[in-house]
Amino acid sequence: MISLRNSLRQFLRDARSQKLRLFLTVFGIVWGTAAVTLLLAFGEGLHRRVLISQKGLGDAIVIAWPSRTSKPWEGLPRGRAVQMTAEDVERIRSEVEEIDRISDEYMRNTRIGTGAKTLSVQVSGVNAEYGVMRNLIPREGGRFLDQRDLDMRRRVVFLGDQLAKDLWGDAVDPVGSQVRLGGVPFLVIGVMVTKDQDSSYSGRDKDKAVIPAPTFQALFGDKYVDNFVFQVLDPQRVPAVKKKVLEVAARKHRFDPEDEEAVQMWDTTEGVKFLNTFFVTFRAFLGIVGALTLVVGGIGVSNIMNVAVEERTKEIGIKMALGAKRRWILNQFLIETLMLTIGGGAIGFAISWGICSVFPSLGLAQYVGDPEISFRVAAITTAILGGIGVVAGYFPARSAASLRPVEALRM
Repeated sequence: MISLRNSLRQFLRDARSQKLRLFLTVFGIVWGTAAVTLLLAFGEGLHRRVLISQKGLGDAIVIAWPSRTSKPWEGLPRGRAVQMTAEDVERIRSEVEEIDRISDEYMRNTRIGTGAKTLSVQVSGVNAEYGVMRNLIPREGGRFLDQRDLDMRRRVVFLGDQLAKDLWGDAVDPVGSQVRLGGVPFLVIGVMVTKDQDSSYSGRDKDKAVIPAPTFQALFGDKYVDNFVFQVLDPQRVPAVKKKVLEVAARKHRFDPEDEEAVQMWDTTEGVKFLNTFFVTFRAFLGIVGALTLVVGGIGVSNIMNVAVEERTKEIGIKMALGAKRRWILNQFLIETLMLTIGGGAIGFAISWGICSVFPSLGLAQYVGDPEISFRVAAITTAILGGIGVVAGYFPARSAASLRPVEALRM
């Protein structure tokens, strides 16, 4: 404790005599700390934002489109249309046990109207599991389709938020209202909560209407599904599940189970894997850039401590002549270096916290996300800061501890 108090007293004495040099040195540490912290924090925020937008389409889902065969099989020519029904989708559900949810989907463009206003809309016929898979979350007071809606072929509709706004504006809650869909009255049971969505396969969900699949078939007479969507319990097993789905469809419709063109699939988990890999690399790059900036500040700390050793050579000689051990001299200069580093780091952290706290109010989160100084970011920055502080102070401190008392007193 005495050594720490003396080191602090000596540090404050040097600070008063070398204000400009101390300021520039501490500023380097402050700037470096803020650079590391903010770069990593904004990297975290951007990663989270992109993933949210990516999952607006659905969370770990696969969209499959029955198409045409590209290979001959068992005497049958290639180019045959693969037309799947709701029964085929249920067969896939029962035979591929890894599938957690699955829904057939029928799609058609039609007219939707309320009162004097009529719009063109894409309507989808789906089952009750579709909403969870596609992140179609209803606003408070409404709901998505349920199994009773399907069993009873109810004329109920779930609307995208923008479609509801286009029909009623912001002042009216559409839940409980009636619309004409293809000239037939439907009851609005829910409106989607606004969500981010950076990809789609048939337009943005905010502009769509969703009705029960059996009602869709009764209304438009469609027999074959346009596509089906499924979700796997373990996203790591999606490639194997896709192969099983193709095999089940191949047995029923007689095509080569290796023919991926017969039922084309969009695996959204591949996009998430790519983004995770990309952002790990991206954050590592940002961390390296910030760390190099902090190293520059550490060089400044090392320089000022070398100057301090030269200016205090006689003082060091007197202390050693009076019995001070080398490790005491070494510890003294290391402590002073860490005071500079920790002080500058604390100021840099405070500035970073302030910027991250204010940033969400600027309205830019929808583009780059909200920066977050997570525990991982703080730990990485602290480790880099501590390492630089120790390295920057060790060599000047070793130089001071290596002085011989007689030679030091002559200087």
